[in-house]
Amino acid sequence: MIPMPKLDNDTLLLAFVGITTLAIVLQTILLLAVFAAIRKAARSIKDEAEDLRSAMMPIIYNSRDLYARLAPKLTSTVDDLAAIAHGLREQTEAVEQTATAVMDKLQRQTTRIDGMFTTVLDAIDRAGGFVAETVSRPVRQVSGLLSSLRAIIESLRTPSGAHHSADEPSETDPFV
Repeated sequence: MIPMPKLDNDTLLLAFVGITTLAIVLQTILLLAVFAAIRKAARSIKDEAEDLRSAMMPIIYNSRDLYARLAPKLTSTVDDLAAIAHGLREQTEAVEQTATAVMDKLQRQTTRIDGMFTTVLDAIDRAGGFVAETVSRPVRQVSGLLSSLRAIIESLRTPSGAHHSADEPSETDPFV
């Protein structure tokens, strides 16, 4: 049998001190491992940042130089474009005013020419009606007179027995 140790205050205190010492040693080892990992990560990040810096700095310097060279040119180009746009706007307004004036004049002249043509065509129509009336009445009278003369001449040319009335059937009429 194993004798049971005596649990008095000194023994308990010694056990707690041993457990605490063991916990502190484990915690120290753990903190040293975390420190080493963080230090390694910091070195890696520093190296990456240095690589990035060494790659980006020439680009930044070149961009700064490019901006320094192009900024005045861009400013003058923008000013020139603004002046061109302003000039185009003024010219467009002038062209629009001129076109409006021309269209107004053209509208007035078109209305005037339309009135003139309407007057001329109405006069031609009245003159044509007058000429038709003046010429057609005598022509009808002459035509009637010529028809009468022809009928008279026809009646004189045919022998007296050969006159047939429109109501009398003729001998050569097949429907008699």
